[in-house]
Amino acid sequence: MQFQSLPGFREFYPDACARRNHIFGQWKQVARAFNFQEYDAPVLEPLELYIEKSGEEIVGQLFNFEDRGGRSVALRPEMTPSLARLIGAKANSLKRPIKWFNIGEHYRYEKPQKGRLRAFYQFNVDIFGEAGPGADAELIALLVQALRAFGLDSKDFKVRLSDRDLWLLMLAAEGLDEAGSATVLGIIDKLERTDRVKAVEKLAEVLGDEADAFLSRVEKVIAIRDFDTLSAYILNLPLEGDLAEQAKKRLDDWSALLRGINSSGAGDFIQIDLGIVRGLAYYTGFVFEAFEASGEGRALAGGGRYDALVKKLGGPEMPAVGFAMGDVTLEDLLESKKLLTTYIENPDFIAIIGGAEARDAAMGDAALLRSMGYRLNYPLKDQGFGKQFKDANQKGARFALIYGTDEIEKGVVKIRDFSTGAEQEFPRQDLAEIAPELMISGLSVTEG
Repeated sequence: MQFQSLPGFREFYPDACARRNHIFGQWKQVARAFNFQEYDAPVLEPLELYIEKSGEEIVGQLFNFEDRGGRSVALRPEMTPSLARLIGAKANSLKRPIKWFNIGEHYRYEKPQKGRLRAFYQFNVDIFGEAGPGADAELIALLVQALRAFGLDSKDFKVRLSDRDLWLLMLAAEGLDEAGSATVLGIIDKLERTDRVKAVEKLAEVLGDEADAFLSRVEKVIAIRDFDTLSAYILNLPLEGDLAEQAKKRLDDWSALLRGINSSGAGDFIQIDLGIVRGLAYYTGFVFEAFEASGEGRALAGGGRYDALVKKLGGPEMPAVGFAMGDVTLEDLLESKKLLTTYIENPDFIAIIGGAEARDAAMGDAALLRSMGYRLNYPLKDQGFGKQFKDANQKGARFALIYGTDEIEKGVVKIRDFSTGAEQEFPRQDLAEIAPELMISGLSVTEG
C-alpha cells in the first residue's frame, strides 16, 4: 500500500526545508534587529480558548477532538489567543513594552487551494503594553522590513492602512448603534469579494431603504488615499460633543502614525485604504494588510490593534498590536519574482580519503572542524579518488581536504579550493588556525 500525505499538508524534502529555513532565518533576523524576543506556546490548546476569542463559528475551521482525558482540544489555527493567555498570566512581572515574536505551524480545516493550506507557518509579531501610535508605527516598519529583506520593493507590495475606530465614528454619524456597526463592518470587510447588489441586500437588513445610498457614501470613503482628504471628511461629519473630540484625537493619532512610518523609511510602502476592516471583531483601532502590488493582489500579512483581547481571555487590561505573515503566499510571490533560489546547505569541507590510516587522520580533523562549527562531510566507505572528487563537486563543497599516503607521511593535509582550482599543503596541526582564513579569502592560483 502506497501512503500519501493528507490533503493540505506539505512534505519538506531537504531542498524545500532549506528554502523554508531561509525564510525563517530572514524573519528572525529582522525581528531581532527590532529587539523582539522569541517565544513559543503549545500546538494543542483547549477548544474553549478559540471559542472565547472568535465565537462558536470558529469550530468549523478547526482540527478539534476530545482527548483521552475527556477534554475538548484543538490544534492551534493562529497564535494570538495563546499569546494573549501567556501575557495575561505573567502581565505583572513583564517589563513593558513587551515585544515578542514567534514562528510556528498552524492548522485550519479549510479547502486546500492556491496560497491556502491546512497546515502552514506564520511569522507572528506583537507589542503589548503600549497604547500610543508609536507601537503601531514600529510594527508596520518591521512588517515592511521583513518583506524588503527578501528583495521585494514598493513595486511588489503595499501595506494598506485603515482604522476601525474611524469607522465606528463614521457609523455613529450614520445613527448606527454598536450592534448595527458590528454587522455593517462585517459587510464592508467583504466588499472587495462581494457583488454590489448582494452587498446592498445585506446592508438593507440593517439600514432598510437607505442601504444603497449608504453604500455609495462608503464607496467614497474607501476611495480616499491621502490623509488631508481623510481628515477633511472626518471633520465634516455631523458629530458633536464627545464624539467630535474623539474624531479630532483620532486624526492626531493618524498624523503621529504616518509621521512615524515616514521617519522609519517605510512611507513609500503605505497606502491609506479604509476598505481594509479586518473581519475579526476583536480588532479595536488601526488595522493593516500587506498586499502584492501587482498580479493577483494576494494578501501577504495582516494585523492591527486588539486592546481588549488580553482582558477578555482572563488577563488584565493590556493594549496590544500585532500582525501575522504566512509562509505559503510569501513563498509563491518570491518564486514568481525569482527571488527564492534553490538553497542547498553545501558542506564547507569534504575529506578525500585514501586508505585506512588516512581515514583515521581525516576523522580526527573532521571532529576538530565540526566542533568549530564548520560543515564537513566524508565518504563512509572506501572509494577511489576520482569518485570522491566527483561527489565533492556534486555536493557543492567549497574545499577538499585531501588525505593520501604522501600527505599522511609528511603530516600535512592538501587543501583544494574548488572555486579557483588552487591547491596547497598545510601542517595538520595548523588546521584550526587556517580554517577561518580559508573561509574568508580562499586559495588563489598563485599559492598552489
